[in-house]
Amino acid sequence: MKKVLLITLSIVTLSLVSCGGNETKKTPAESTTAVESSTAKAVSDLAIISFDKNEHDFGVITEGERVETLFTFTNTGKSDLIIQDARGSCGCTVPEYPKNLPIAPGESGKIRVSFDSSNKPNLQQKTVTLTTNTNSGRETIRIKAMVTPDPVKQQQREAAQAARLQKTN
Repeated sequence: MKKVLLITLSIVTLSLVSCGGNETKKTPAESTTAVESSTAKAVSDLAIISFDKNEHDFGVITEGERVETLFTFTNTGKSDLIIQDARGSCGCTVPEYPKNLPIAPGESGKIRVSFDSSNKPNLQQKTVTLTTNTNSGRETIRIKAMVTPDPVKQQQREAAQAARLQKTN
C-alpha cells in the first residue's frame, strides 16, 4: 500500500512540475530573430569611418628620405567616432591622429602618416592599425614605397652578408 501511495504521489508531483506556468515560450527562431534585430539596430547606431583612400603609394624614393601623407576620413555613422589608438607596423611608420577626440557624424578629420626609409631598401609595405569605436573595432590604412638603396649602405650590407656566409661555412 505504501508503494502505491508513493508512486501516485511521485506521478502527481512530476505532473505539476512539468506543466509549469502559463507563460508563452518563444521558439528558438523567434529568439534568434529578436537578438539579430537588436544587434542590427546597435550596429547601425555605431560610428562608421570612411577614408578618402585606404592606401598611399609614395612611388620611388631614395633610402634615407622621410616622406608623409594625409589620410582624410569622415564619420558616416550615427554616433561620435573616437580613435583610441593608431599604431604603425614598425617604428619607421608614425601616425599622428586625433586621439580620443569625438568626431561627430558628418564631420571629417585627418591622420598624418610619416615614413622614414633609413635602412629600408627595396619594396616597403607598412600598415597603420586604428583602434576605434566602429563595428569592427579596428581599421587599417596602408602605405608603400619602392626605396632605392643608398649605394654606400648597400655595399656595407653586402659585405656584412658575405662575412656572415663565410662564418657559417
